[in-house]
Amino acid sequence: MAMADSKSREAVTKAMAKAKAPSPMVSPRDGRSRLISSACGLLLFDAVLTAIIIARVPYTKIDWDAYMSQVTGFLAGERNYAEIHGDTGPLVYPAGFLYIYSGIQYITGGAVFPAQILFGVLYVINLGLVLLIYIRAQAVPWWALSLLCLSKRIHSIFVLRLFNDCVATTLMHASVALMQQQHWHLALTVFSAAVSVKMNVLLLAPPVLLLLLKSLTVWGVLTSLGCAAILQVLVGMPFLLTYPMEYFSRAFNLGRVFIHFWSVNFKFVPEDFFISKPFALSLLILHLGFLFVFAQYKWCRHEGGILRACGPQNVREEPKKSDLNVVDKFLRSVQSLSANHILTVVFTGNFIGIVFARSLHYQFYSWYFYSLPFLLWKTTFPTPVRLAIFFGTELCWNVYPSTPVSSVALLLCHVSLLAGLWFAPSEYPYVDRTKEIKKS
Repeated sequence: MAMADSKSREAVTKAMAKAKAPSPMVSPRDGRSRLISSACGLLLFDAVLTAIIIARVPYTKIDWDAYMSQVTGFLAGERNYAEIHGDTGPLVYPAGFLYIYSGIQYITGGAVFPAQILFGVLYVINLGLVLLIYIRAQAVPWWALSLLCLSKRIHSIFVLRLFNDCVATTLMHASVALMQQQHWHLALTVFSAAVSVKMNVLLLAPPVLLLLLKSLTVWGVLTSLGCAAILQVLVGMPFLLTYPMEYFSRAFNLGRVFIHFWSVNFKFVPEDFFISKPFALSLLILHLGFLFVFAQYKWCRHEGGILRACGPQNVREEPKKSDLNVVDKFLRSVQSLSANHILTVVFTGNFIGIVFARSLHYQFYSWYFYSLPFLLWKTTFPTPVRLAIFFGTELCWNVYPSTPVSSVALLLCHVSLLAGLWFAPSEYPYVDRTKEIKKS
């Protein structure tokens, strides 16, 4: 029996070796320790840079007063979302936004400068989370981490504008970090918290659901989604018990049409067509179509497609050959999704949503900026091309107001990166844990 078991494990190891794709694009000298050292230095550098920006660059008044007005109405006892307004219009964010900005108002007294300091701390925390998930993925060279600190627009969004996108983005990155550690229930709870601040985080929902289905049993998927749903109910409870229709219609309005003038993308599209339903429907079809194609042929390629990858672990269709059955069953028992694969699926899925979003306002850059270095190094582009796309994207986001030319340039950057991701090799999605099994 022992000899047979040894031969079986040897066969499994060989099968896994054949299944694995080439290793990530990180040279041996760009190992984990070098990434950690670089990340620590960058975190310190950017903390100082952010402090200088707060001290030297004038604050730009955009939404802060509106946020404070909306929070004041909530704290005064108003629970009807239709009656909570600010300087820039009605409240359109879920209730998590109100709780967080109520806390910020309590800490800062509604003053801008203390809030800037608070958002400076938030910026550093967010950067730390991003560096952590990059280190775990080990997919970029150490020097490329510096790109995460070089965005003028991102610094502005965090400490000169104080947008709620900053809070949602930080929670989103915290959720991704938990996913990399396979803490799915906690990850989905934090993910739901991010959605409760701003709905843009839902762009990650399709890839996150795919990862859940690949990682957990049916019961695990249901309980993870249940954690997310329970948090939404608890957060919205004061409004759901009083004016539920007003809450849903305002906080989760998926049909909002943004003003053409403020859009950074598709500015070259005539306004009449930009706000039309055919244009919105076309983009939605493209969005869903690209998600499906990437899921079927890229993210689930090694499993044989979406159906095989996402079937419940105890009822997945097995290969016909009996020896492959043994290997397949054993692989599932000793493997989990790699941190690199999780980041690839989440960041690519989010980016697809960005490419086909009808309108992107300036603060929306924070939704995907931090994924750009990772995605660029997932392509097989030469490094000069990667850097050209990165800085070209940054340049487009710093043109104010946006123009048809800057919008076309941004679309070209987006499409180039998406094409690069499509033609990039698909990497093996699982971590080999057979060594741990042998030791036990």
